Amino acid sequence: MRNQGVRWLLPVIMFFSLILTACGTQPTAAPTAAPAAEPTTAPASAEEFTFGMVLVGPINDGGWNQAHYEGAQYVVEKLPGVKFIYIDKVNPADRPNVKVEQVIEELIGQGAKLVITNSAEFADGTNIAAAAHPDVFFIHTSGDKVLTGEAPSNVRNLMGRMEYGKMIAGCAAALTTEAGKLAYLGPLIDPETRRLVNSAYLGARYCWETYRGRPASELAFKVTWIGFWFNIPGVTLDPTKVANDFINEGYDVILSGIDTTEAIVEANKATQAGKRVFAVPYDFKGACAQGEAVCLGVPYFNWGPDYKRLVELARSGKWEPAWEWTGPNWSNLNDPDTSMIGFVKGSALSAENAAKLDAFIAKLADGSLNLFTGPLYYQDGSVFVPEGQVADDKTIWYTQQLLAGIEGQSAP
Repeated sequence: MRNQGVRWLLPVIMFFSLILTACGTQPTAAPTAAPAAEPTTAPASAEEFTFGMVLVGPINDGGWNQAHYEGAQYVVEKLPGVKFIYIDKVNPADRPNVKVEQVIEELIGQGAKLVITNSAEFADGTNIAAAAHPDVFFIHTSGDKVLTGEAPSNVRNLMGRMEYGKMIAGCAAALTTEAGKLAYLGPLIDPETRRLVNSAYLGARYCWETYRGRPASELAFKVTWIGFWFNIPGVTLDPTKVANDFINEGYDVILSGIDTTEAIVEANKATQAGKRVFAVPYDFKGACAQGEAVCLGVPYFNWGPDYKRLVELARSGKWEPAWEWTGPNWSNLNDPDTSMIGFVKGSALSAENAAKLDAFIAKLADGSLNLFTGPLYYQDGSVFVPEGQVADDKTIWYTQQLLAGIEGQSAP
């Protein structure tokens, strides 16, 4: 993996049409009416282009959904004549029995010519709506139905190579831990979340061994999955409780993999109560604000530049189906106009460790270090990457298990 995003157009990706992927879930009860879309700009004129977004969580979650929402605001700021509308909190707890395709219909009814859906389980609903509206363009983030040949031709998939961000996060955690115990607050289990946990572990293990001179056997790395992207009372594990369980078990750095900020909030509370706990939040550039004193940094998505590019493509009619997995701009990791993946160092990261982290990032950037180089083994002892080989994109994308050395479930 290098810094360039991968773009595979439909004639190429049809080769992979037999790859199996997980199906999105659909409510089983009778659907209810879709919620009304929220406009964020003035009503569109005849010349204006309207794009809409369906978000799984609230736009102010301090994580995944806020990053998408602010990416859309970037488009409005940069492109004249664009109107943005959205419907958030599209999940079984907030909007029971509401199907994704219903919500998309509401956005199209409000004039959307491009619709972005931002959660893995929206894949099937996105494709249903796309087939019903061939004159509307769709972006399904985090998905791969274009890659597998299952998506209509008006759909694109977009995802950032957060694997790099998680490697950096894991390194920062390993450089800082005093107990040698790192915890990962995980969402649900799927190939995406497994590969991100593995990436964090690989970054942690490398920096533990290289910069701290300690054997990997002395580093504990544990993941607990809550069961969804954020807390749903009575359905998921409570991430607040899980974070506190980590702390009570002696884990002194918590890395977040969920959409919301419980990891850093609870680490901050514990530190204020006299313990010494650090956190690495996730998804949103401003997430350290929830606990500056304990924040080692945050790997985040910067959706704005890619959303702007794709809105321009849709507006011009030059759309093509594609699966894109976009990497960071290594020459300027935090460039708001060019880098899909960024990492902001937190104030709790010492100057000495920040320098070591920079050295680690430089190795990732110039390609001298590829952490997906074998031999790498899954938890059950089977081979993930053979010795002397480097995992290709498809192997990484469809990660089947957690790696050996990680404590936690590989499957639901």
